[in-house]
Amino acid sequence: MRFMKWITRERVKVDRVACPWLIKKFIDPQAEFFFVPADQVMAVARREQAIPYDVPDVEFGHHGKECSFEAISKKHKLTTNPALVLLGKIVNGADTDNTLWNQPECAGLNAIAEGFRHLGLKDDHQINAAEWIVYDALYAYCQEMVKKGKPNGAFR
Repeated sequence: MRFMKWITRERVKVDRVACPWLIKKFIDPQAEFFFVPADQVMAVARREQAIPYDVPDVEFGHHGKECSFEAISKKHKLTTNPALVLLGKIVNGADTDNTLWNQPECAGLNAIAEGFRHLGLKDDHQINAAEWIVYDALYAYCQEMVKKGKPNGAFR
């Protein structure tokens, strides 16, 4: 099987970290990611035959108030997993104005994501590698909330 290539804007934060985490964990463990200047995303996508995400006017971008994580989840039929749905709501709120789901956990994720940008990591690949433990922990939290009958999180 050929692995997937994905591409987005450089200087990753929330959605552009959550999406690669989701793709590697649930869609394609061998996926490859490119992070380039915003004005180069589509040209490099064509050259590399990579799937663009979290950029304007693409299938895996923001649609209405939904974020790229949610678009990828829907397309790959991951919305049957209630823990991933909750995680998507948290990612959405941290990446947007939080008016779609009003998810209280998102403020903490946004602060953590901003902090990772200031750790002096050398590039977006290192930021992703370092930050994925946060998404592992958030996913574990979401699984626990679902198990406890709180599919909207602990703070509702």
